[in-house]
Amino acid sequence: MSRFRFFCMSVLVLCLGLLSGCNNEGFEYNDYHCNLTIDNSKHLNITLASAMDAMTPGVFCTIRYAITDGVTYFVFSNNYGDQSKSMFNAIDENLQSHRRIGMNNGLIVGFGNLDSPPLFYAYDLQCPNCFDLEAIPVRSYPLDVKGSGVASCAKCKRSYNLNTGGNIVSGDKGSPLKPYRAATSGPNGVLRVY
Repeated sequence: MSRFRFFCMSVLVLCLGLLSGCNNEGFEYNDYHCNLTIDNSKHLNITLASAMDAMTPGVFCTIRYAITDGVTYFVFSNNYGDQSKSMFNAIDENLQSHRRIGMNNGLIVGFGNLDSPPLFYAYDLQCPNCFDLEAIPVRSYPLDVKGSGVASCAKCKRSYNLNTGGNIVSGDKGSPLKPYRAATSGPNGVLRVY
């Protein structure tokens, strides 16, 4: 890919991000620095596409990455049991030094099903009430995403509604999930979480 095309694609993604930010006014965003761009027109990953489709609100996809035998993959799973992985392409490898996929390697993305038009959300995969990035050693407290669009923490037993901005729906009081700024240009388009 030429530098000019890469520059144009970057400007397009930035503009999409700015436009989608208008839809989420009033949100308190996560202040952890997340930086992820996935061009699903190159990966054509159906698990990720299902969560990036405004016509299928309530489908949430977890995104992680893993390295197997020196090869880096995105690992996707959604709240309906679909799982898949996609090998990094040259663009992903080039952006690797700038990539941060949530705290402790995980994000949840998808359209909520209670707003019209549906709002696109991106959350950290870690429980905000249990996970501490400053703790040594860093311990993982991942959320388990259910088919109903509710994410639960096995440690504190809190449940968060992904469809309504990450509010706590059961368990003790505490911090709700804070969404990241995020944009998608459609199922086989570009996902940007920042």
